[in-house]
Amino acid sequence: MTAATAPHTIRALIAPDKFKGSLTAGEVADALAGGLRSAKGSAGFSAASGTVTGTVHCELLPLADGGDGSVDAAVASGFGRRSYTVAGPTGQPAQAGIAFDGVTAVVEVANTCGLGLLPGGKLQPLEASSRGFGEAFLFALSLNPARIILALGGSASTDGGMGMLTALGYRFRDRDGRQLYGSGRALAQIDSIERTALPELGDTELIVASDVHNPLRGPHGAPAVFGPQKGASAAEVAALDEGLGHFVAKLSEAGFREAAALAEHEGAGSAGGIGYACLLLGARQVSGADYFLDLLDFNTRKNTCDVVITGEGSIDEQTLAGKLPAAVARRSGGRPIIAVAGRSLLPRERWSEIALARVYTLAEYTDQDSSKDPELSAELLHRIGRDIGESLL
Repeated sequence: MTAATAPHTIRALIAPDKFKGSLTAGEVADALAGGLRSAKGSAGFSAASGTVTGTVHCELLPLADGGDGSVDAAVASGFGRRSYTVAGPTGQPAQAGIAFDGVTAVVEVANTCGLGLLPGGKLQPLEASSRGFGEAFLFALSLNPARIILALGGSASTDGGMGMLTALGYRFRDRDGRQLYGSGRALAQIDSIERTALPELGDTELIVASDVHNPLRGPHGAPAVFGPQKGASAAEVAALDEGLGHFVAKLSEAGFREAAALAEHEGAGSAGGIGYACLLLGARQVSGADYFLDLLDFNTRKNTCDVVITGEGSIDEQTLAGKLPAAVARRSGGRPIIAVAGRSLLPRERWSEIALARVYTLAEYTDQDSSKDPELSAELLHRIGRDIGESLL
C-alpha cells in the first residue's frame, strides 16, 4: 500500500439560474451538488491505494435575474417567505409568495400574473391582467419595507400595468362611467382616470429589476416583441399597441406630465408594460442580473471558492448580451467558470467572450427532450455534476 498523501479540498460555488420550464435555480443547484459530492474519490479515501484523494465542498447560491424565480432565490439566500392570495392573470385566485428580510421585499410578476398561472396553459393576450402583481405589491407595502424590488419577467399580460395600478387604487372608467378591471382589451376603453395618493410610496424605494430594454410601444415595443409569445395574433398586436397609445394619452390628461416621455424609456415595455407603470410610480430601473448578485452577496461568497459553476436553460447570444451567466463570469475574479445548460448555441471558440472555461449541456447526455421533464433534467445534472467533480479532483 502506498503512503497516504495529504487531502485537498476543492471549494465550488454553485450559482445557477433556473432551467425555465423544468427546474428552479435551487433544484438545479441541488442536482449539481449531489453529483459533485458523488464524484469518484470525493469520499476522501481510496482503499485500493491508501491515498486520500480529496473532497469537493459545495456552496449553493441559487440565482435570479429579476424574472421568475426571484422570490425563490431571495428565500434561498435567507429572506423569509410571505404568502398572499391574489387574482391570477385571468382573475382566478393564485397563491403568491413574496420575500422579505425586514428591510427589503421582493415581489415578482411570474408568481402573481405570469404565464405559468394561466388556467390550462391557455394564452389570453387580451384578457390577461397585471392586477395580481399590484395586489402583491400592496401587500408588500403593508410590511413597511425600506425598499421593494419589483421583479419583472414571465408576464401573461400586455396591459401597460393598468391592472397593477387598479389594484393600487387607481380608477379607470369607460365613457359610461363603469369601472374597468384592467387588461389589454380594456386599454382602448378608458375614458377617465382617477389618481390615488399612496403615502407609503413616499417612504419606500421602488426598484425595477429587469434586463429588458424595450420601450412601451412601436416596432420594438411590448406588443410587437413579446405579444406573439403571449398568444397575440398580428391583429391583436396592433390592437394592443393602439390601446397602449390611448392609455398613455389618457394618463397625460389625468396629470401624469411625464407619461409620454416615460413610454419611450428603455425598459418601459418590460412585462407587457408593467415596467412603464412602475416608472410612473417613480421606480428606479436597474440591471436585474447585477442587482440580484449584489442582493444575494455573490461577491463575498465567490471569494471563498476555487471554482464557480453557473448556468441557465440556454447558453446563446442573449447570454453574451449580459444574462446571468455572463454577469457571474464577469464578477468571478479570474476563477475558473464552468457553465451548465440545457443546450448551448455558442461554439467552443466563443466561450472565451464571457470567460467560460467549459460548457456542459444536458443535450450532450441524452437524445430526449429534457426541457419539460424535471426528473430527467435533475438526473442529467447529477451526472454532469459528477463529471465536473471528477475533472476537478
